Amino acid sequence: MQRIPSLDGLRAISISLVVLCHLNQWKHISLPVMEPYGDLGVHIFFVLSGFLITKLLLEEHGRSSTISLREFYVRRAFRIFPAALAFIAVATAFYWHEIRWPHLATALFYVANMDVARPWIFGHLWSLSIEEQFYLLWPLALKTWHRNRTAILLAVFFATPIFRTALYAFHVRSGLAGSLPAYADQLAIGCLLALLAPRLPRVRAAWAALMFAAMVLIPWYPANSQAGTIFMLFILRPLLSVSIAGVILHVIQVPYRALHWAPVVWLGKVSYSLYLWQEVFCSNNNLRLGYAAIPLALGAASLSYYLVEQPMLRLRDLRSTSQGGRSATPVTSAPQPAMALSARGDSKTA
Repeated sequence: MQRIPSLDGLRAISISLVVLCHLNQWKHISLPVMEPYGDLGVHIFFVLSGFLITKLLLEEHGRSSTISLREFYVRRAFRIFPAALAFIAVATAFYWHEIRWPHLATALFYVANMDVARPWIFGHLWSLSIEEQFYLLWPLALKTWHRNRTAILLAVFFATPIFRTALYAFHVRSGLAGSLPAYADQLAIGCLLALLAPRLPRVRAAWAALMFAAMVLIPWYPANSQAGTIFMLFILRPLLSVSIAGVILHVIQVPYRALHWAPVVWLGKVSYSLYLWQEVFCSNNNLRLGYAAIPLALGAASLSYYLVEQPMLRLRDLRSTSQGGRSATPVTSAPQPAMALSARGDSKTA
């Protein structure tokens, strides 16, 4: 599977939404128009992750009629762990006085989404934890129940609003509010897109425009009442997920020059490292860097990308080649992990 530049363009847009939302949220800048779009950036990343991971798994199953879980987990480890561990090590060294061992343990074992008391420097790791839990469970489920894959994903997609409704009904404020089941619909719609895309018709420009409009307008819906929250959970949120999936399919089918512009593609490629390091510069309420936070975050992300991510991916590909290419996945195809919205992982759209 070759890298799809249009999706790097979408990653660039998504990480930009997250960073600008953080800058506004933590008062580095005054840009209130960005406030509802941080969550949209997270949503897009989750859908992309579900789509790309499932596409890779389906291609492997099509070649060999099975899925090597061991090789999948090894590839993910090379992709995810080095940059994350580098960030955690540096963050712990500089902010050790704010970090306790339980918080460090939840970060290292990818259960930070269940740690509601985690320090701000680890706040954004909630989304990485959700993705890692997804990577752990979905390949196993797809391999075990391959014939029922569509039914499983549809059940997850429709069960998520029910789960979130229960959280709101019982005023749950524990780690369950940031757990995988609370965001599983976003990942599931991406997985469904990977399953159905070969049979779906070309998305016309008019439909793509309507879906893009839904992505722009739905985050502004004020779900500030019981009825409004139910409407958001069962109607608008699924509509937003479907719209994101439709736009992803459209930009794959109809490549847009703007999404293929070299600086935009580069930003999409470094989006994982930028996601990790933007927390230092964009989310610390003790700093007032303004827009200067952006080049600082990009500088740290570039160091992480070129000195950590790329060498580890080359090592992964060298390992695959030495094994005869049985599970080789080109470095250009590695799906990016998702991004986080806020220091506590709060969703303000419901």
